[in-house]
Amino acid sequence: MNRLSIVYIIAVLSFSLVARGQNDDVVIRTYPLSGHVYMLEGQGGNIGISVGDDGVFMIDSQFGRLTPKILETIHTISEKPIKFLANTHHHGDHTGGNANIANEYTTIIAHDNVRKRLVENDKIEALPVITFNDRLSIYINGEQVMVMHFENTHTDGDSMLYFTKSNVLHTGDIYFAERYPYIDLNSGGSVDGYIEAVKKALILIDDDTKIIPGHGKPSTKKDYQFFLDMLEDLKAKVLFEIKNGKLEEDVASNTAITKTYDELGYGWSFISSEKIRRTFYRSLKH
Repeated sequence: MNRLSIVYIIAVLSFSLVARGQNDDVVIRTYPLSGHVYMLEGQGGNIGISVGDDGVFMIDSQFGRLTPKILETIHTISEKPIKFLANTHHHGDHTGGNANIANEYTTIIAHDNVRKRLVENDKIEALPVITFNDRLSIYINGEQVMVMHFENTHTDGDSMLYFTKSNVLHTGDIYFAERYPYIDLNSGGSVDGYIEAVKKALILIDDDTKIIPGHGKPSTKKDYQFFLDMLEDLKAKVLFEIKNGKLEEDVASNTAITKTYDELGYGWSFISSEKIRRTFYRSLKH
């Protein structure tokens, strides 16, 4: 695991601990979204679950130490086994519970690059056993779930999942609700790829769509559109600075670029306003 990814995971953990107190006090909160689809919020990436006669379909697994609480919460919704676990990408706050969930005789699914990076990170016990290159459909609990890979976004292995009847979109970390996103440039992420992925997903959703972000509260199309507008605004402003010969330190210190979103509280423990300006500069400069 590269250094920036490790720092990211530590930052997410630290942020959660500050917000919720001691680790033992972490509460797994349940948000019913549409029909048989739910979002679970705990510590790390948000979990999506679909429940029904076919079993439980789970998206992401948070940190391994939280698995007992997560399973307890899922079992209050359904006593069926967890049939599949899909990972939206490889970061540990989304895959840390994989090994524990695999012990439930669950099949793990992810993009090819997720498996590759988990192997590189020595997460051998938690490897996906089904991988895909571009798109995959899973038919479970009475509906088609479209699994779509987007290149060079948050990382090089990110996927979104769309529940076609329930009208629920799980974005993974291609969308952060009401905060600056983490674009992992060291793991194949890019500003242009990130924005393109966010724009493409707009084709799928409407005003009634429930959106599960990688981090933050359940969202609407309006929230998602504002996030996209923010990304395009920051890109335009940073590109203007680059075209006028500004260096990274100039952009990093230019608070006017992010002023609107700083005032809305979009900075957080890992992605401050300065860091998002640096990320945009480094990605767009090359």
